[in-house]
Amino acid sequence: MDRRPTIPLNMIFWNYLSRVILIMFGIISDFLDIFKNTKFDGKEVDRESYTPLYNKYHAFYHRNMYRRICDMWQFTISSLPASTTTVLEKQFDSHNINCKIFLTKCGNYFNRFTGNRLDVINLGSYNYLGYATNEGPITDSVEQIIKQLGVGISSTANEIGRQQMYSELECLVAKYLGVEDSIVYGMGFATNSGSIPALMGKGCLIISDEQNHASLILGCRLSGAVIKVFKHNDMDDLERIVRNSIIEGQPKTRREWRKIIIIVEGIYSMEGTIVSLPRILQIKKKYKTYLYLDEAHSIGALGSRAKGVCDYYGLDPKDVDILMGTFTKSFGASGGYIGGNKRLIDYLRQKSADFYYANPMSPPVMRQIYSVINELMQTNDSQSNASQRVQRLHRNTTYLRQKLKDLGFHVDGHTDSPVIILLVYLESPLKYLMRRLFECGIGVVGVSFPVTTLLGAKARICMSASHSLQTLHYIIDCLDRIGTDLHINMVSEQICSDASVGRIEWSVGRGM
Repeated sequence: MDRRPTIPLNMIFWNYLSRVILIMFGIISDFLDIFKNTKFDGKEVDRESYTPLYNKYHAFYHRNMYRRICDMWQFTISSLPASTTTVLEKQFDSHNINCKIFLTKCGNYFNRFTGNRLDVINLGSYNYLGYATNEGPITDSVEQIIKQLGVGISSTANEIGRQQMYSELECLVAKYLGVEDSIVYGMGFATNSGSIPALMGKGCLIISDEQNHASLILGCRLSGAVIKVFKHNDMDDLERIVRNSIIEGQPKTRREWRKIIIIVEGIYSMEGTIVSLPRILQIKKKYKTYLYLDEAHSIGALGSRAKGVCDYYGLDPKDVDILMGTFTKSFGASGGYIGGNKRLIDYLRQKSADFYYANPMSPPVMRQIYSVINELMQTNDSQSNASQRVQRLHRNTTYLRQKLKDLGFHVDGHTDSPVIILLVYLESPLKYLMRRLFECGIGVVGVSFPVTTLLGAKARICMSASHSLQTLHYIIDCLDRIGTDLHINMVSEQICSDASVGRIEWSVGRGM
């Protein structure tokens, strides 16, 4: 993994100062609103005898902090998530005062559209291999299956049964992963949140990476097991926690744990890092723990055969007890899977609530996944369509990441990760960066607190095999121009007003 850039001291200073000022002005503003008899956003109306339904601080944070930058996320997409996508332009007034309309007055929502449709380069979708298209033989087969089987059975699988295609897909997924059997879910989030409680319970210990996805966190909490968190991708910290947990046993009773399971991801979408799987397997075998590997972002995006992080490191997938992944990224579909030995999968078919009680996957979605996997299993042929897609994704990823580093941007994550993180540190320059990129016809994802840490504001670039070298050159040129403006300490009046901290001189993503 590449060394993470050190956070500049001036970024730390301005970050905390701006937040203190925003909170102070927010408190004063709310205090003055009391005398104006202005209704607070989110305050209960005509509910004098009711207790509050939700946290009042959420409304405070939305009014005084989030609203200033909410236009960074208020996009409406009206096309495929291909290499380019179409965005419906919206109009925002000064300081995004009307942003609250999106949450409180649905009837006025569409009044904020300008009517313009803007084509932008799509750097926000997880369309790693470029299969999210509406033309070609795969799309034709999906259309045919809709005519043949419709879009669903309108019942749960345990009541009316499943189509034959469902069993065929599970067999194909198992063959693709190199395991004995697999189980397929209709929703990726539910794959984690429903499977972990079926496997873990009281008296069990879950050791989870601190950057794990929300679906993993929810599944861990629902299980009722004891949860311990280790530092992100820090194998020394992981081994220390495993060793001490075995020595100390369960809290209070000191009995040995019924089960200990380590839960990690293949690629962390908010960090752009790849899990240190070889070291984790050493720890797993040494202390006889189980391993749950979430490959939502790594399956199809890593390895010479696009089989995920095990393929990337050249490891046997059977060494991982529970292989989980989703079809929502590289496969251009939806749903998730779990692969492992046959006894494990048979157990999940009976005990996993999200599999047993939820509707099975839609037939056209199954056809899309089945067709994509069939192509990916031909990656041994360097001239095949799937092999060329995998090669283009790797080429685009390493090329753009290296060029951004050469320009002096603070880039986080692993060299081979298709998720490229540009560290920005502050929300105000992040908003400026996204606005400038959007003016250049480039759409990226901005992420900030509370999704990240206070100093973790970042722009996230997701690479795709559908991006051409010409597109990458254009992206690099645009970022170079924007970065140059910031590097010469150009002060934007808009940024200063959004940050509420007067004159700020900063260099976003550039070495200082």
